[in-house]
Formats: sequence, structure tokens, C-alpha cells
Amino acid sequence: MLNTEAREQLQKLLPLDMVATKSWLEAQGLNLHFLDNAIRNQTLVPLAAGVYIRQEARLSWKGIVASLQCMTHTPIHVGGLTALELEGLGHYLSKGNKPKVHLYSAEMLPRWLARIDAPAQFEWHGTRRLWAETLMQDNQYLRQDSWQASLPSLHYSCPEKAILELLAIVPNTISFEHADQLMQGLHNLSPRKLNALLKACSNIKAKRLFFWLAGRHKHAWLKHLTPEKYTLGSGKRLIAKGGKLEPTWQITVPKDM
Repeated sequence: MLNTEAREQLQKLLPLDMVATKSWLEAQGLNLHFLDNAIRNQTLVPLAAGVYIRQEARLSWKGIVASLQCMTHTPIHVGGLTALELEGLGHYLSKGNKPKVHLYSAEMLPRWLARIDAPAQFEWHGTRRLWAETLMQDNQYLRQDSWQASLPSLHYSCPEKAILELLAIVPNTISFEHADQLMQGLHNLSPRKLNALLKACSNIKAKRLFFWLAGRHKHAWLKHLTPEKYTLGSGKRLIAKGGKLEPTWQITVPKDM
């Protein structure tokens, strides 16, 4: 029999549709004997070795990421293209059966994430060369997705932060054309947030690309920004191979753009 008190604690620690590792549940005070019994009688169902979900729970990528955010000490958030899609600003949704979910943190994602049969493909982006650690913990640049009532919310980047995260991976992961289409729809960005983020962002390429694309679409918020106050580096930056040098921001961009 499962101890009633321990069972209640398990339900509190692991709500339906969340996932947890055995080691994390143990660290929260559930003893190994209880956990082994819960696995034996299928109260806990294995997703992979050492990773569990409660019986009758439904596995979703939001549940997995919300669980990850609860279990890890290092701040981790949904960012880039996925964050823009959550705001309804994605130009078109990820193709294929499994959406690609872009996750941002200073430390690599835990290995178990690749071992479970998740309904999404998780792509990790390291933030050490993008954001200062203090900014990673600053909630004014994060939004919350209440994906399930009474469950922990999912944290994701605000659009101002998400677009800079996305531009850092052009053209390797995201094409110039796709970035351009996304920038076109960003009419309502906050100049105050952009100002703080452009000062805090350590990725020179992302910032120069940001100004070039914003200039192409003549967004109203652009006139409130002060490029001379941001660290934009010196010299030319090769971004598009075989492209053309854009004189203002000193970056190579596709010739047809």
C-alpha cells in the first residue's frame, strides 16, 4: 500500500501532466521505497529511465518545459521563434508533426530530454554569449503561458527579447527571409524594453541585424532607440556568404534583399 501522506505529497510535487525525475522527487523528500512502490503499481509511469509521469497524465511539450523550469536551478525559458509563436507573431507555424521548441539557458539541457518520446523537438541555445546572467533571471522580460489551470506557468521571452534571440541564429537556423517577415509584424515593441535589452545583449551580429531589419520596415519605435549607446562592435561582419555589404551597419546581407 502507498502511504497516504506520501501519496498526497507526490500529487502536490507532480501534478497531472507534469513530469519529474526520480532523483528530483527524492530530493523533495519522497523516500526511495515509496517511489519504487509507486513505479511497481504504476502510479508513476516511466517515460525513460529515471523520468516519470503520473498515470492518466497527458504528455505535452508545455508540460515538459514547465516541469523542466521547476526542476532546474539554472534559469531556462522558451525563446526565439517559439516565444514569438506563443504571442501569435510567428509568420507561419513550425512544419512537421513535431514542432521545434527553442529553449534558452546557460547550461545544456538535461540528457533525459532526448530520451523521452516527446511531442516536440527541443533545440537548446546557450545564453552565455547572448545575455548576462542577471537578465536571465529578470522577469520583466519574460511572459507566462498558463497552459493548464492550477499548474505552474510556462516562462517565455517577451517579443523584444525573442527577436534578438532569433537574430543570433540567422542564417544557420533561421533564414534572412523568415527573420525579415517576422520583423515586419513587430509593430508594437516597447522602446523602453528594447533599449534595456540592446544594452544588455552581448551578441553584436544580432544587434546589427536588428537595426538593419527594423530600418527596412520603418517601425515607429525605431526613432526612440539610441544605437550610439549600445555596444555594436567595430569592423565588418560576414553574415550572408557571398552577400553584399550593407554600409550603415557594416554587415553582409543577401544580394536580393
